[in-house]
Amino acid sequence: MSDFVDGFWSLYVAGLTLISIIACAVLLTMQHKRPVAGQKVDTTGHQWDEDLAEYNNPLPKWWMWLFWITIVFGLVYLALYPGLGTFQGVLKWSSTGQYQAEQTSADAKFGPVFQKYAAMEIPAIAMDPQGKAMGERMFLTYCSQCHGSDARGAKGFPNLADGDWLWGGAPETILASILDGRNGVMPPMGAAVGGPEGVREVANYVLSLSGATHDAKLAEAGKGKFAACAACHGPEAKGNPALGAPNLTDKVWLHGGSLASISEQIDKGRNNVMPAHKDFLGPERSRILAAYVWSLSQPGAGAK
Repeated sequence: MSDFVDGFWSLYVAGLTLISIIACAVLLTMQHKRPVAGQKVDTTGHQWDEDLAEYNNPLPKWWMWLFWITIVFGLVYLALYPGLGTFQGVLKWSSTGQYQAEQTSADAKFGPVFQKYAAMEIPAIAMDPQGKAMGERMFLTYCSQCHGSDARGAKGFPNLADGDWLWGGAPETILASILDGRNGVMPPMGAAVGGPEGVREVANYVLSLSGATHDAKLAEAGKGKFAACAACHGPEAKGNPALGAPNLTDKVWLHGGSLASISEQIDKGRNNVMPAHKDFLGPERSRILAAYVWSLSQPGAGAK
C-alpha cells in the first residue's frame, strides 16, 4: 500500500473492501427469512432425474452464524491491522516493524555470543566446537540452497570442500566473499578467437591442459589463439584469483568439462553472481560462517 502515489487508490481499495463485506451481510439478511408455516416452498428451478428438485430454503442456522462470525472477524481485523488502503490499523502493525523487533530481540539475546567470536581469528573460530556448529547451522540456512547441504556444489555453484578457489581460499578472502558477494564475468570470446572453428580449437587446447581427451591437431592450432584468454587465465592457464578466473589445468570445472560445455563458455561467456550478505548477516555472523566454510577444505579443522 505504500506504493500508492494518489490518495484515490487508497480510498478505492478501502471502499471496495468495506462494500464487499457489507454486501455479504445484506445477502445473509435476505437469506435469513423463513417461510410461513404451511406455505409452499418454491424451488430454484433446478431439477434432476425427473423429480429431484432443489428447494429455496434458508441457510441452516449454524452455517449462517459462521458467515456472521467471519464478517465480524473481518471488520475487527481491518480495524486493528493494515488492509484498508493506507490505513495502518489501530495497532500500527507492519511486517517490517515485526521483523525489526525480532531482530532487536535476537541481537539482545545472541549479541554477546557473536561478540565473543568477533574478536577471534577465523581459524580459531573454526577450531571452536560451538563456533563451528553455529557456522554450520548458518550455512545450512543461508548457503545450502546453492552450494548443497554437503557444500560440494553443483553445476554453476562452486564446491567449497575441495580446496579449489576462484577468488582465493584464505580466511579473510572467504569472509570478503560472504560480506560483499562476487560477480564473476567471462566475456564472449567467440569472435576474438576466430569464430566457430577457433572456438573448437581453443576448447580442445583447454581440454589438453588438464589431460582430458582432445583432438591433438585442433589443440595445437588453438594454443596460439589462447593468447586472447591469457589476460585473465594467465599464460600457463593457472588462473587469477584477483579476477575470479579459474585454473584450467586442474580438472575442476564449474560449468562442465565436456567439449560442448567448454566451447559454449568460450563462445557465449559466463556471468555468475554470488549475492552479498553484509547487510543481512552483519560482520559478526558472517565471520562465524566464514570460519565454517574455511574449515570445510581444511583437514582436521574444528576437531575437538
